[in-house]
Amino acid sequence: MLRIDVITIFPDMFSTVVGHSIIKRAQEKKKVAIHVHDLRTFSADKKRRSVDDRPFGGGPGMVLSAQPLFDAIKKIKGRRKARVIYTSPAGKPFTQPHAKRLTKHKNLIIICGHYEGIDERVRLKLVDEEISIGDYVLTGGELPAMVIIDALTRLVPGVLGKAQSLEQESFESNMLEGPQYTRPANFRGLKVPDVLLSGDHKAIEHWRKAQAIQKTKKIRPDLMEGV
Repeated sequence: MLRIDVITIFPDMFSTVVGHSIIKRAQEKKKVAIHVHDLRTFSADKKRRSVDDRPFGGGPGMVLSAQPLFDAIKKIKGRRKARVIYTSPAGKPFTQPHAKRLTKHKNLIIICGHYEGIDERVRLKLVDEEISIGDYVLTGGELPAMVIIDALTRLVPGVLGKAQSLEQESFESNMLEGPQYTRPANFRGLKVPDVLLSGDHKAIEHWRKAQAIQKTKKIRPDLMEGV
Protein backbone atom coordinates (compact mmCIF):
# COMPACT_ATOMS: atom_id res chain seq x y z
CA MET A 1 0.00 0.00 0.00
CA LEU A 2 1.17 3.51 -0.81
CA ARG A 3 0.67 5.94 2.07
CA ILE A 4 0.61 9.68 1.37
CA ASP A 5 0.55 12.21 4.21
CA VAL A 6 -0.18 15.83 3.37
CA ILE A 7 0.71 18.78 5.59
CA THR A 8 -1.35 21.88 4.86
CA ILE A 9 -2.98 24.91 6.47
CA PHE A 10 -6.11 24.29 4.38
CA PRO A 11 -7.03 20.62 4.97
CA ASP A 12 -10.64 21.07 3.84
CA MET A 13 -9.45 21.69 0.28
CA PHE A 14 -8.61 17.99 -0.06
CA SER A 15 -11.94 16.46 0.97
CA THR A 16 -13.50 16.62 -2.50
CA VAL A 17 -10.42 15.38 -4.35
CA VAL A 18 -9.64 12.38 -2.15
CA GLY A 19 -13.31 11.46 -1.71
CA HIS A 20 -14.27 10.89 -5.33
CA SER A 21 -13.52 8.88 -8.45
CA ILE A 22 -10.36 6.80 -8.80
CA ILE A 23 -8.69 8.15 -5.65
CA LYS A 24 -11.72 7.20 -3.55
CA ARG A 25 -11.84 3.69 -5.06
CA ALA A 26 -8.10 3.24 -4.54
CA GLN A 27 -8.56 3.93 -0.83
CA GLU A 28 -11.54 1.60 -0.60
CA LYS A 29 -9.44 -1.14 -2.21
CA LYS A 30 -6.70 -0.36 0.34
CA LYS A 31 -4.22 0.30 -2.43
CA VAL A 32 -3.59 3.86 -1.27
CA ALA A 33 -3.97 5.56 2.11
CA ILE A 34 -4.19 9.36 2.17
CA HIS A 35 -3.95 11.32 5.41
CA VAL A 36 -4.35 15.10 5.47
CA HIS A 37 -2.90 16.96 8.46
CA ASP A 38 -3.69 20.51 9.57
CA LEU A 39 -0.33 22.19 10.22
CA ARG A 40 -1.96 24.47 12.79
CA THR A 41 -2.50 21.55 15.18
CA PHE A 42 1.29 21.33 15.53
CA SER A 43 1.76 24.98 16.47
CA ALA A 44 3.41 25.68 19.83
CA ASP A 45 1.10 28.68 20.07
CA LYS A 46 -2.00 26.81 21.22
CA LYS A 47 -4.06 29.97 21.58
CA ARG A 48 -3.50 31.61 18.21
CA ARG A 49 -2.32 28.44 16.38
CA SER A 50 0.15 30.56 14.45
CA VAL A 51 2.34 28.73 11.91
CA ASP A 52 3.98 31.66 10.12
CA ASP A 53 6.03 34.77 10.82
CA ARG A 54 7.71 37.70 9.06
CA PRO A 55 10.99 36.95 7.29
CA PHE A 56 14.28 38.03 8.85
CA GLY A 57 15.89 40.82 6.86
CA GLY A 58 12.53 42.28 5.87
CA GLY A 59 10.49 41.81 2.76
CA PRO A 60 6.85 41.25 1.87
CA GLY A 61 4.66 38.39 3.00
CA MET A 62 5.02 35.71 5.62
CA VAL A 63 7.04 32.49 5.89
CA LEU A 64 5.89 29.14 7.31
CA SER A 65 7.83 28.63 10.53
CA ALA A 66 10.26 25.83 11.32
CA GLN A 67 8.73 24.65 14.61
CA PRO A 68 5.34 23.36 13.43
CA LEU A 69 6.83 21.73 10.32
CA PHE A 70 9.62 19.98 12.26
CA ASP A 71 7.12 18.71 14.84
CA ALA A 72 4.57 17.65 12.22
CA ILE A 73 7.05 15.61 10.20
CA LYS A 74 8.50 14.01 13.34
CA LYS A 75 5.02 12.99 14.49
CA ILE A 76 3.86 11.74 11.09
CA LYS A 77 7.02 9.78 10.37
CA GLY A 78 7.25 8.08 13.72
CA ARG A 79 9.48 5.07 13.16
CA ARG A 80 8.61 4.80 9.47
CA LYS A 81 10.87 5.79 6.62
CA ALA A 82 9.21 8.38 4.43
CA ARG A 83 10.26 10.57 1.53
CA VAL A 84 9.45 14.23 2.19
CA ILE A 85 8.31 16.33 -0.76
CA TYR A 86 7.90 20.09 -0.80
CA THR A 87 5.70 21.63 -3.51
CA SER A 88 7.55 24.68 -4.77
CA PRO A 89 7.94 26.75 -7.97
CA ALA A 90 11.69 26.15 -7.54
CA GLY A 91 11.30 22.38 -7.66
CA LYS A 92 12.02 19.95 -10.47
CA PRO A 93 9.25 19.70 -13.08
CA PHE A 94 6.80 16.88 -12.33
CA THR A 95 6.67 14.30 -15.13
CA GLN A 96 5.26 10.83 -15.71
CA PRO A 97 8.66 9.12 -15.21
CA HIS A 98 9.03 11.14 -12.00
CA ALA A 99 5.64 9.92 -10.81
CA LYS A 100 6.64 6.32 -11.51
CA ARG A 101 9.78 6.71 -9.42
CA LEU A 102 7.81 8.09 -6.49
CA THR A 103 5.49 5.07 -6.42
CA LYS A 104 8.50 2.94 -5.50
CA HIS A 105 8.34 4.51 -2.03
CA LYS A 106 5.84 3.14 0.49
CA ASN A 107 5.51 6.37 2.44
CA LEU A 108 5.43 9.94 1.13
CA ILE A 109 4.95 13.18 3.03
CA ILE A 110 3.96 16.26 1.02
CA ILE A 111 4.46 19.73 2.49
CA CYS A 112 2.17 22.30 0.89
CA GLY A 113 4.05 25.56 0.67
CA HIS A 114 2.29 28.87 1.23
CA TYR A 115 2.89 32.59 1.47
CA GLU A 116 6.56 33.32 0.71
CA GLY A 117 7.58 29.70 1.30
CA ILE A 118 8.96 27.74 4.24
CA ASP A 119 11.80 28.37 6.68
CA GLU A 120 15.01 27.36 4.89
CA ARG A 121 16.03 25.08 7.78
CA VAL A 122 13.05 22.85 7.01
CA ARG A 123 14.10 22.58 3.38
CA LEU A 124 17.72 21.83 4.26
CA LYS A 125 17.12 19.31 7.04
CA LEU A 126 13.82 17.60 6.27
CA VAL A 127 12.93 17.91 2.58
CA ASP A 128 14.16 15.15 0.25
CA GLU A 129 12.98 16.77 -2.96
CA GLU A 130 11.09 19.79 -4.27
CA ILE A 131 8.49 19.40 -7.02
CA SER A 132 6.95 21.97 -9.36
CA ILE A 133 3.95 21.26 -11.59
CA GLY A 134 4.74 24.15 -13.94
CA ASP A 135 6.54 27.43 -14.48
CA TYR A 136 3.93 29.65 -12.87
CA VAL A 137 3.05 30.77 -9.35
CA LEU A 138 0.01 29.51 -7.44
CA THR A 139 -1.47 30.78 -4.19
CA GLY A 140 -0.30 27.67 -2.33
CA GLY A 141 0.95 24.14 -2.65
CA GLU A 142 -2.39 22.42 -2.20
CA LEU A 143 -3.28 22.17 -5.89
CA PRO A 144 0.18 20.78 -6.82
CA ALA A 145 -0.17 18.23 -4.00
CA MET A 146 -3.52 17.13 -5.42
CA VAL A 147 -1.99 16.74 -8.86
CA ILE A 148 0.80 14.60 -7.45
CA ILE A 149 -1.64 12.43 -5.49
CA ASP A 150 -3.82 11.86 -8.54
CA ALA A 151 -0.89 11.00 -10.81
CA LEU A 152 0.62 8.57 -8.29
CA THR A 153 -2.66 6.86 -7.41
CA ARG A 154 -3.27 5.88 -11.04
CA LEU A 155 0.11 4.16 -11.16
CA VAL A 156 -0.40 1.92 -8.13
CA PRO A 157 -0.96 -1.68 -9.32
CA GLY A 158 -4.58 -2.74 -9.05
CA VAL A 159 -6.05 0.77 -8.96
CA LEU A 160 -7.08 1.03 -12.61
CA GLY A 161 -9.25 -1.70 -14.09
CA LYS A 162 -6.88 -2.56 -16.94
CA ALA A 163 -3.11 -2.27 -17.00
CA GLN A 164 -3.45 -1.54 -20.71
CA SER A 165 -5.14 1.75 -19.82
CA LEU A 166 -1.84 3.00 -18.40
CA GLU A 167 0.20 1.77 -21.33
CA GLN A 168 -1.89 3.70 -23.84
CA GLU A 169 -2.06 7.00 -21.97
CA SER A 170 -0.29 10.20 -22.89
CA PHE A 171 3.40 10.52 -21.97
CA GLU A 172 3.94 6.76 -22.04
CA SER A 173 6.66 5.91 -24.56
CA ASN A 174 7.42 9.65 -24.84
CA MET A 175 4.29 10.27 -26.92
CA LEU A 176 0.88 11.84 -26.52
CA GLU A 177 -2.15 9.59 -26.80
CA GLY A 178 -3.76 9.51 -30.23
CA PRO A 179 -7.38 10.47 -31.03
CA GLN A 180 -10.29 8.43 -29.68
CA TYR A 181 -13.82 7.99 -31.06
CA THR A 182 -17.06 6.44 -29.82
CA ARG A 183 -20.60 5.88 -31.14
CA PRO A 184 -22.19 6.99 -33.40
CA ALA A 185 -19.86 6.26 -36.32
CA ASN A 186 -21.35 9.22 -38.20
CA PHE A 187 -22.20 12.29 -36.13
CA ARG A 188 -23.67 15.13 -38.19
CA GLY A 189 -21.49 14.22 -41.15
CA LEU A 190 -18.35 13.79 -39.05
CA LYS A 191 -17.26 10.21 -39.60
CA VAL A 192 -15.03 7.88 -37.61
CA PRO A 193 -11.95 6.78 -39.62
CA ASP A 194 -12.72 3.61 -41.55
CA VAL A 195 -9.76 1.72 -40.06
CA LEU A 196 -11.34 1.83 -36.59
CA LEU A 197 -14.43 0.10 -37.95
CA SER A 198 -12.51 -2.53 -39.90
CA GLY A 199 -11.94 -5.04 -37.11
CA ASP A 200 -8.33 -5.37 -38.28
CA HIS A 201 -6.47 -5.07 -34.96
CA LYS A 202 -3.01 -4.83 -36.49
CA ALA A 203 -4.12 -2.06 -38.84
CA ILE A 204 -5.81 -0.24 -35.95
CA GLU A 205 -2.68 -0.50 -33.81
CA HIS A 206 -0.53 0.83 -36.67
CA TRP A 207 -2.97 3.72 -37.27
CA ARG A 208 -3.05 4.67 -33.59
CA LYS A 209 0.72 4.68 -33.35
CA ALA A 210 1.03 6.82 -36.47
CA GLN A 211 -1.57 9.25 -35.13
CA ALA A 212 0.22 9.46 -31.76
CA ILE A 213 3.52 10.24 -33.48
CA GLN A 214 1.88 12.89 -35.67
CA LYS A 215 0.12 14.52 -32.70
CA THR A 216 3.28 14.54 -30.58
CA LYS A 217 5.40 16.04 -33.35
CA LYS A 218 2.86 18.81 -33.79
CA ILE A 219 2.06 19.64 -30.16
CA ARG A 220 4.98 18.40 -28.03
CA PRO A 221 8.01 17.68 -30.26
CA ASP A 222 10.23 18.04 -27.20
CA LEU A 223 8.92 14.71 -25.88
CA MET A 224 10.45 12.86 -28.81
CA GLU A 225 13.93 14.35 -28.53
CA GLY A 226 16.43 11.53 -28.18
CA VAL A 227 13.84 8.83 -28.92
